[in-house]
Amino acid sequence: MPDLQGKTVFITGASRGIGRAIALRCARDGANIVVTAKTVVPHPKLPGTIHEVALEVEQAGGRALAIALDVRDDAAVTAAVAQAAAFFGGIDILVNNASAIQLSGTLETPARRFDLMFGVNVRGTFLCSQACLPQLLKSENPHILNLAPPLNMHSKWFRDHAAYTMAKYGMSMCTLGMAAEFRDRGVAVNSLWPRTTIATAAIAVNFPPEILRASRKPDIMADAAHAIFRRDSRSASGHFYIDEAVLREEGVTDFDAYAVTPGVEPCTDLFLD
Repeated sequence: MPDLQGKTVFITGASRGIGRAIALRCARDGANIVVTAKTVVPHPKLPGTIHEVALEVEQAGGRALAIALDVRDDAAVTAAVAQAAAFFGGIDILVNNASAIQLSGTLETPARRFDLMFGVNVRGTFLCSQACLPQLLKSENPHILNLAPPLNMHSKWFRDHAAYTMAKYGMSMCTLGMAAEFRDRGVAVNSLWPRTTIATAAIAVNFPPEILRASRKPDIMADAAHAIFRRDSRSASGHFYIDEAVLREEGVTDFDAYAVTPGVEPCTDLFLD
């Protein structure tokens, strides 16, 4: 398949981390990037805003449109998709990257955090997919990519953080259901998950420093996502891809280049044996 020159990629949670990395990788092809997230002004503890990433996208060779967006707000999602489609003439790819995390047990998970995880992860993924699909159905090679794990009903993935697991698996079930629903109409719906922990704010906040040092850079997820977007949407749908496996299929053999600390054995991510 050709590169993403002129394709429009709508990315949620794109102000930092994996969303930002995917935006910049697609921009290097000359893609149009819709940079959406809640962060409009600098956060006191976290780097990145939608406007900073939009500037980086243009410096990388793409065209950018920054839109402040809370994916839980259905009216805001509808308006953002309409604005993006009008600005770039359509949408070819949706990346549901926005996610909320709290790795706490049942008694330690307040209702507001439960609602946040389900609102962002499940509701946000569903609403953004629903809003983008009329545009995607007009595209030659449309893709929805959910940053969500493969489904595994073993109790060990629920025992320590049932609410978070249910919320992430809700994204995975969007993949499962929508891939089947839109297969005959040519829209690819897939999930992508890292084999190892990825050096993002979520890892820095929720895990000890040694886990961050043994993580990989977000670039590995960006390269894997880029490879998926170039696949034929009619034959590559309904998969729960793992980043390393995707890149091995593309001929990549040197994964030390993605390491935060080269030579250190990377940590396996949650939800993978």
